[in-house]
Formats: sequence, structure tokens, C-alpha cells
Amino acid sequence: MKITDVKATIVFGRSIFVQVFTDEGVTGIGECSPMNAQVLAHFVNTVLRPICIDQNPLEIDKLWTAMFYRPYKLGVMGAHLEAIAGVDIALWDILGKVTGQPVCILLGGCYRDKVRMYASLGGGARRTPAEQARVVADHLEKGYTAIKIRMDWGYQVDVDPDKDWAMFQECKKLTGDGVPLSFDANNGYSPSTAIIQGRKFESLGIYHFEEPVMVDDYAGYAQVAHALDVPVSAGEHEYTRWQFRDLIQQGQVDIIQPDIVKCGGISEIRKIAALGEAHHKHMVPHQTQPTIGTAANLHFIASLRDANRPQEFTGVNERLNGLFKEPLELKDGYITLPMKPGLGLELDEEAFKRAAEES
Repeated sequence: MKITDVKATIVFGRSIFVQVFTDEGVTGIGECSPMNAQVLAHFVNTVLRPICIDQNPLEIDKLWTAMFYRPYKLGVMGAHLEAIAGVDIALWDILGKVTGQPVCILLGGCYRDKVRMYASLGGGARRTPAEQARVVADHLEKGYTAIKIRMDWGYQVDVDPDKDWAMFQECKKLTGDGVPLSFDANNGYSPSTAIIQGRKFESLGIYHFEEPVMVDDYAGYAQVAHALDVPVSAGEHEYTRWQFRDLIQQGQVDIIQPDIVKCGGISEIRKIAALGEAHHKHMVPHQTQPTIGTAANLHFIASLRDANRPQEFTGVNERLNGLFKEPLELKDGYITLPMKPGLGLELDEEAFKRAAEES
């Protein structure tokens, strides 16, 4: 079997789907992070495609290494790893289809057939506490049994901690003790403010405290993690096992959060997971892409024995779901793992073609 083509397609202006075609008619699908759609699609189509053409799609690690090292001087993090992620996920989809196995089985086994999801609710910076509480109430009505609120201060530090605290209090009134409520500062605090805020959050019962300080402040993360009892998390801005080594050893966070469509795909995230397991860290990946990205993440999480915390979900996107014959379904706060070969998702080719032409 050989790869005949690799194609990244932008749909609805932002989502980046990757298809890897083979000479035996088996096609794999993957997804890249949507942070810069034009750049990433171009990277896949012009840099990674020539590396993959005529190669065996089942030699996934060999291909990953080639995609990582041959364009090395173009930049190791960011767009490079996000582009690799889309191709790598598609290669695992192919492997599953060829072997007739779901990806989670290929990763070593399926420990759970459905995964509890938490509603990841951003936009806190532009809402009042009462407005954010109404968003939380809406998602509780939709059946979510875990919630996270995000502040989105745009990498500005200590803008309005009092508002953040008021928002957490309002939302906690709704979730009570029965629904875990987490807080994502989006890198919005200095270490001292993060500790003060964290202690307030702890007084009401916070589930986890995400990205309390700036992305590169590993010393600050360690300071916050040591001062608080609440689990501190980070990792959506890290791209490789080497960065996670430093985040774990220097930042000493409790929960690591690689993103499967950012950190080089399934091949790299499983190595990050092994590193996390060696250091006894919880694994709760960052994930904002509700179709292919979530499916890949579900297979990965299902293959980890101790990944029992709720996983991130930004909500059902009906327009994206319309591109698949049997999209993922959220029911009572859980998504059941698609157990068909590969990722278990199949594109509706006509709908996908129309979406691509319109983008």
C-alpha cells in the first residue's frame, strides 16, 4: 500500500480536515488545529504532502519522524506540529480501516465505551457574572454533568480578578456540590494573584484550575501548584514530549493537557501520555474541535486506564455534524465511542464537497 495524495481542506472558513488517499482505495481522515487555517492547510499541502507521497501509510512512526525532522528549520512548534497532527490522525484512521479495528484497540485496548464530557464555556471576559451563569444553566439543562468556565482575557494579566471571583460564585450556585465546576484563567494571572484566586475558588470547591499564569512561566506554575490544594492544569500551548517534560518537571502541574490536533496527533500524544504516567499526572487533553478532533481524542482517552476525569467538549456543531454520515452524539453528558474501524467517522462526500466549495 502506498500514499497517492494528501489534501488539507478548509471548511466553513475555519475547520481544517485532512484526507490521506492510498492506491488501495482506503482513505483516512484527520484534523488540524484551526488557529490559522490558511497557513496550516498550505503547510500540509506543500510541505508534508511531498514527504508522504509514495510512502507506506502503515509506517506511521517512520512518517511522523520524516514530517517532523525534514522541515525542522521551518519551525518546530506551532503550525508545524499542528499540520503533522492532521496527517498523523488520518494515518491512524487508515491503519484502523486496514486492520478492521477501532483506533482505541490499536492503542492497546478500550477501557471505557463512553466518555463523560465537561461543557467548556468561554467568553467570560465579555460577559457579566449573571450572563455567564445563564450560559451555565443552559448547559446543565442540556444534560452536562461537569462544567468549566473560561475567561479569555487575551493574555493580559490581572485585568479584573474581582469579576472572575464573582463569576465563579454565581456559577457555583447553579452547579452546587454535585456538578464539578472548573475555572480556566487562560493565562490571566500573575502567580501571586493566581494563589489568592485559587484559595477563594477552593473555599467553594473548584474541580481544577486551568492555566492560571502565563504560558512560559514554569516557575510561576510551580509556585501556584505548591501553594494550592486544587489540581492545577496546563499544556494546550505545548507541542512535543520535550516541552511536556519541562512543563512536568519545572512547572510541576497536576494535570497535563496536550491537544491531539495541535501536538503532532495520536503518535505524539501517546508518548506524552507515557511521560505523564511516569510522573503520576492526570491526563485531561485540551480539545475544541467537536468532530474529528474529538473522535481522535476519545479513542486516545479510552485507551488510558486512569483517564477517568471528564473531558473537554465545546458543544455540538450541527453544521459540522452535517458533514458526517453518523456524527458523534452527546447524550446525558457522555459521548459513546464510535467503534467502527479507524476513528469510526465517515464523511458524507457530497456534503463535504459542497462545504469545501463554499469556503
